[in-house]
Amino acid sequence: MEPFVSEVYEGQLFAGADEAGRGPLAGSVVAAAVILDPNNLILGLADSKKLSEKKRNALAEEIKEKALSYCISFASVAEIDELNILHASMLAMSRAINGLSVVPEHALIDGNRVPLDLPCSAEAVIKGDAREASISAASILAKVHRDAEIVALAETYPGYGLEKHKGYPTAQHLLALETLGVTPIHRSSFAPVKKILQR
Repeated sequence: MEPFVSEVYEGQLFAGADEAGRGPLAGSVVAAAVILDPNNLILGLADSKKLSEKKRNALAEEIKEKALSYCISFASVAEIDELNILHASMLAMSRAINGLSVVPEHALIDGNRVPLDLPCSAEAVIKGDAREASISAASILAKVHRDAEIVALAETYPGYGLEKHKGYPTAQHLLALETLGVTPIHRSSFAPVKKILQR
């Protein structure tokens, strides 16, 4: 695996961006953009999915304290259903990058696509959350924020187990959809939800 690079990209100040929540059947897709401070390093950054919840939460607080700038944004369930999850994810990342208080000169986007309407040049980085520190930081902020959001929604919509599976299509979640029905936070364009709605 390639090591993290310096936060100064060919002399440019750059942002990393990533999203969380493409796969779940419920809730918004959340994106974050982060410009790290090369003079205030954060140890332990990694792909958010490979970190424990406790470690993610601790790193999220450190990122917020030490970053030159960060922004967390989202695309709603309605936008996901209207645009599709790919375009909604790109929209959320565009919003996060445009929401930074410091305008980056370049952006590194996790994955193989670059969002539209960015304030700077950008490139896609495959598996960027494991290769670029700023993308890793963004993935952590997005994941922590989305998890907290879906846990809060679990109180409004009990019985679905959202606090456990975070909206992903587990057996428990699919059974709850069959027995309790579809809620306003479920993505009607996703096949398991759409199938129930079409009955």
